[in-house]
Amino acid sequence: MRIMKKILSLAVMLTAGLHIYSNAAYAALEIGQPAPDFQAVDVDGNMFNLSDHKGKVVVLEWTNHECPFVIKHYDTGNMQKTQKEVRAMGDVEWIKIVSSAPGKQGHLNPEKAKAVEVDAGTDITTKILDESGEIGRLFDAKTTPHMFIVDASGNLAYAGAIDDNSSPRASTVEGAKNYVLAAVGSLVNGEKIEVASSNPYGCSVKY
Repeated sequence: MRIMKKILSLAVMLTAGLHIYSNAAYAALEIGQPAPDFQAVDVDGNMFNLSDHKGKVVVLEWTNHECPFVIKHYDTGNMQKTQKEVRAMGDVEWIKIVSSAPGKQGHLNPEKAKAVEVDAGTDITTKILDESGEIGRLFDAKTTPHMFIVDASGNLAYAGAIDDNSSPRASTVEGAKNYVLAAVGSLVNGEKIEVASSNPYGCSVKY
């Protein structure tokens, strides 16, 4: 009887430990704190480790090429323009991440994923297909687009929407405040980011 109690007690402890570990792995992100590190194979078959890119500003863009909000920013050229402008600022990298699960909207194979970039004329460092949703959940990516900026020290510097207009209408791009452009500009110039977080808008990530 005592042995059974010990076994049950151990099982409860192990379960609790796993639960705590799981919560720690997906803990809420905080601006100014280290961004979660991750490793993944990109669409070209190369290994990508976020921690290897310390010393550079890294923009992470969660995307889904079939989402109307993503289409808004790409059909108007707004996202491409933002990519080109921030990458021209210096040591800035732009990583696109697709967390759509197989069978869900926006899911792609590597060949199609690369074709999407060519057709859109993007200026990115690389693209990662996160079919399992592991990376998306690590960052708590909620929408497409959902933008994150990691500073040169590896800390999260911005998280949220690309701009301040959540309408899906293409006409609303003009005149909107581009949070990503402003945040990267502040980082490069050694200034404090005025808006370090905002509510993301768009389609839900199709985990």
